[in-house]
This record gives sequence, C-alpha cells and structure tokens, in this order.
Amino acid sequence: MNGAGKRAEDLCAELMRRAGLEVLARNWRCRHGEIDLIARDGGTLVFAEVRLRRGARFGGAAESITRAKRARLVAAARLYLAGRGEVECRFDVLLLDALDGARVQWLRDAFGA
Repeated sequence: MNGAGKRAEDLCAELMRRAGLEVLARNWRCRHGEIDLIARDGGTLVFAEVRLRRGARFGGAAESITRAKRARLVAAARLYLAGRGEVECRFDVLLLDALDGARVQWLRDAFGA
C-alpha cells in the first residue's frame, strides 16, 4: 500500500471511531483479498472498503468498486465470519477524492452480500 492509501485508511478509521464504531482490524488478509477496516457498530459487524481517487481519469472512487471487487469483499467477509456464529453485518464504502476528513463520503450499507 502506498503512503496516500495508508493515510486515507488512517483518516477513515479515525472517522469511524469518532462516529462511535470500534475498529477491530485493519488490512485483514485472506486468500480472497483484503478488507481495509473491520469495525463493530453496536451489534453489527462492519466491513469497510476505503477508496481514494484523486482524479477521474480512470473513474472516480465509487466506480472503482466493481462487481468483482464486491464479490471478493463478500468472500473475504465470509471467511472472517467463519466460526463466529450468526452475526449481523454490513458493507460500508468510504470514498475520498482528497486526504481531507471533511470530504469523506461514507456510504453505509453500500451493498448486500
């Protein structure tokens, strides 16, 4: 991960903490890929993808969450949940076009599993 990507994740993790979520894991890796942030929001487990895109040349941050990317995130989340029993969960996406906390677009429950 490059320096800007790490700073974007740091910024988003702090934003989640200030919103009352407990960040449980960062950059959780498995054979399906990586989950940027895993947090607890009350009784809900939150799998969060952080996307920083400073320009629209290759599409914006939202466009970078493709069907294939969503499928990898869901598969990784299923592995994370294995053996943890039945848990309510959701997938959030945090979009940034700059390293500025005031400009983070936080899409809660952005897609289903």
